[in-house]
Amino acid sequence: MATVTRVDFANRLRERFGLTTTDAMKLVDVLFDEIRESLINGEDVKFSGLGTFKILTKSARMGRNPKTGAPAVISARRVATFRPSSKFRTQVANGK
Repeated sequence: MATVTRVDFANRLRERFGLTTTDAMKLVDVLFDEIRESLINGEDVKFSGLGTFKILTKSARMGRNPKTGAPAVISARRVATFRPSSKFRTQVANGK
């Protein structure tokens, strides 16, 4: 299974729109920076036809070390989540 990277996105933009490699990389970096900054500021990021990025705040809870079985506290944290749109899920399921 292949992995798509920032460079792959930039190369696709370069090929599709005739951008220079530098401009394509800057465009990808700006897009990802804007998504990251919005999430850090507590804003949801919605892309029509793709899905929504959100930040969830998880409370501290008790867990266990899977190796030793010893109880351990899992600290409170914020996690990024992505929920795909129904259109996107359907397209992926159908291989389109």
